[in-house]
Amino acid sequence: MLQFKVLRQFLPLTLSLLAAMLTIGTMPTAAQSSSNVSTTSDQTKPPAQQSDLQLMQAQIPVLPTWVYLAGGVMLILFFLPKVGWVAGLIVIEEREVGIVTKKFSAKRLPEGQQIALNGEAGLQADTLSPGWHFGYFPWQYSVQKEPVVMIPQDEIGLLIANDGAAIPANRILGKVVESENFQNARQFLAHGGEKGRQLAILTTGTYRINTALFTVITSGNATAHGVTAARLKVYAVQSDRVGIVTALDGMPIEEGEIAGPIVAGHDNFQSAQMFMNRGGCRGLQEQVMLSGSWNLNPWFVQVEQVPMTEVPIGYVGVVISYVGQAHEDISGAAFTHGNLVSRGDKGVWIESLHTGKHPLNTKIMKVELVPTTNIVINFTQRFKGEHGYDSSLSALKLLSFDGFTFDLEVFQVIHVGAMDAPKVISRLGSMQNLVDQVLRPIVGNYFRNSAQEYTILDFLTARSERQSEAAEYIRQALRAYDVQAVDTLIGLISPPPELMQTLTDRKLAEEQEKTYVTQRAAQTQRQELVRETALADIQQRIVTAEQGVTIAELQATAKISQATGEAESIRVTGQAQADTYQAGVNAVGAQFYTAMQLMQVIGDRNVRIIPDIVVGGNQSNAGALDAMMGILLWNQAQEMQSGNHHSQAIVHTPPTDQAKTP
Repeated sequence: MLQFKVLRQFLPLTLSLLAAMLTIGTMPTAAQSSSNVSTTSDQTKPPAQQSDLQLMQAQIPVLPTWVYLAGGVMLILFFLPKVGWVAGLIVIEEREVGIVTKKFSAKRLPEGQQIALNGEAGLQADTLSPGWHFGYFPWQYSVQKEPVVMIPQDEIGLLIANDGAAIPANRILGKVVESENFQNARQFLAHGGEKGRQLAILTTGTYRINTALFTVITSGNATAHGVTAARLKVYAVQSDRVGIVTALDGMPIEEGEIAGPIVAGHDNFQSAQMFMNRGGCRGLQEQVMLSGSWNLNPWFVQVEQVPMTEVPIGYVGVVISYVGQAHEDISGAAFTHGNLVSRGDKGVWIESLHTGKHPLNTKIMKVELVPTTNIVINFTQRFKGEHGYDSSLSALKLLSFDGFTFDLEVFQVIHVGAMDAPKVISRLGSMQNLVDQVLRPIVGNYFRNSAQEYTILDFLTARSERQSEAAEYIRQALRAYDVQAVDTLIGLISPPPELMQTLTDRKLAEEQEKTYVTQRAAQTQRQELVRETALADIQQRIVTAEQGVTIAELQATAKISQATGEAESIRVTGQAQADTYQAGVNAVGAQFYTAMQLMQVIGDRNVRIIPDIVVGGNQSNAGALDAMMGILLWNQAQEMQSGNHHSQAIVHTPPTDQAKTP
């Protein structure tokens, strides 16, 4: 590279050498011409002078051509480098810029001006671009070669103008003028560029800047100028955050406002001059910056990144804006406890923010989260809700009708609708104010008034009734505040210890009494069980006996019926036999009929008339016959008696007839 630079510097000398060689090649002709001219002139001179001239020419030797060539080379090596200096030649490399200083001039710079525009002595506005530049004689000009300005990737460059018009008192940064990104110093000064720190910045790239007019601050020299290198990075806003901007230059904010209004067309504060031209105000800005990378001038704006406003599930966000137009209230005539305004105006927005993340400027807006689900406000110190609204609440201290002081825990369940949330915030300011300024006095005063109308035992024994009464009263009271009272629950009741001891003793006595009653009932039941068990044990025998009686009765009845039937049968049979006997007697006579009957009986029953052993005697055959007939009669009588000993014979044979023999 060094050899290349040397070659470029000696290139003009090489051209000069060629010109010298051409000159040397033509020297004999010139010498001849000169000798001819001298001869002619000598002819006109006097003789003494002609002799002196000839003597001098005779003393000059005639040199060969190569001597002249060697002399030319020596001239190039030793004398021609000074030719470029003498000719005012300046060579500027590709990555250089020439800063020109004019040492003297007939013109003088105006008072207060540092950069010359019209050839005055001093630093010149015009710079030298890469190439050869003639006429910058060293006795009149001084040229300083400076490297070009390079802005690295993802960085910016700040500029300070060392000359120009004065910045007005109402601004702190120089306005942006057309100057080819500060590369044309003449144009900058001619168009009214102002000295001092500039609104415009340099983005990533390479620039040929007149460093005599502009001081460029990059990450490499930032510390020397009191600027941290981090501020010269391209500003990046993270995806889940929002940038809150504070402008350091611009018009003053109107009286009564806390932030400058939104100005359109400045491309997120990247076009600072557009912001200024359209009346942008210095100070806190309403407009926020969303995620992305931005070329911002740290002398013009400062950005603070804050998390986006998140509205969790089960909540709505009520926006309280401190900036915007003060438009009329749109809440309606029925709502007289605050103002509700349209979105973007100053006041409480009538439209709530729903679940999600919202890029809000939390410096000029406040978002009050209102739970739309049921929440429990605990009037106790034993535990607290996660929402934290009841952190300062404790159990209620009440005085009963009978003069006892006791603590009462109350759990109030409330609900705020999404459409009613702006009204609640407009009326009270926050959910904490709702608890402290509305819920606490309503619940506390009700139970204090109610406690003085009942004894403490009423709260202990009839707490469900007291709870229902409280729920209805609080529901009506909170309705006026656009809050729904879902339920009121009574928790732990803590009466005085001595009363609790009395109640405990009473309860023990009642429980003992119940125990005695229970035991007595158990004994009665046990007796009944024993009796029932005994009855169950003899029940089988009772059933058997009862069934035996029934069976005996049935058997007796059956026997009576049988006897009656048999008697009737005997009677009928006897009557029939009697009729038969009577008919037989009437037909053959009594004795003969009787004999016939006897013979029939003997034949039917195989009655032995003559025994196996006949007792003999002196009696006649009539005695044996009489004995036989007596035996037959005795057998017939025994048979009749064995048939039915309860019945009596209906028909009897006359004794005289039975005693008779045939």
